Amino acid sequence: MEEELRRLPDSELEVMQALWELEEPICRQAIEEKMAQRRSLAVTTLLTLLTRLADKGYVRIEKDGRRSRYVPLVTRREYQAAQSRRFVEKVCGGSIPAFAGALCASGLSREDLDELRRLLEEDGL
Repeated sequence: MEEELRRLPDSELEVMQALWELEEPICRQAIEEKMAQRRSLAVTTLLTLLTRLADKGYVRIEKDGRRSRYVPLVTRREYQAAQSRRFVEKVCGGSIPAFAGALCASGLSREDLDELRRLLEEDGL
């Protein structure tokens, strides 16, 4: 997705998180079951959220007779990357050192720091 990914409201993000955890194409019942592990939503509310996500370009709705199947068009990693960039820009003034300092001050464990270092080295940074 080339345009900037907007931050989703919490309720829509919860639906996306359920979609990312399921195998596609995904039926409403599977989304409902996955969502119930966190909190339950009325069917009409879930359908409204899925329609909003489709309107925003995050989800494709495929009709299968009377049923609909849902396919995420944005991956979890794409969304996380876009929101991370947005956070660094808005909160840290675009400064990666300021972001890294805040991250270190947040109480990361030695294991978290080692994992972060491994990820940075893995991506050739």
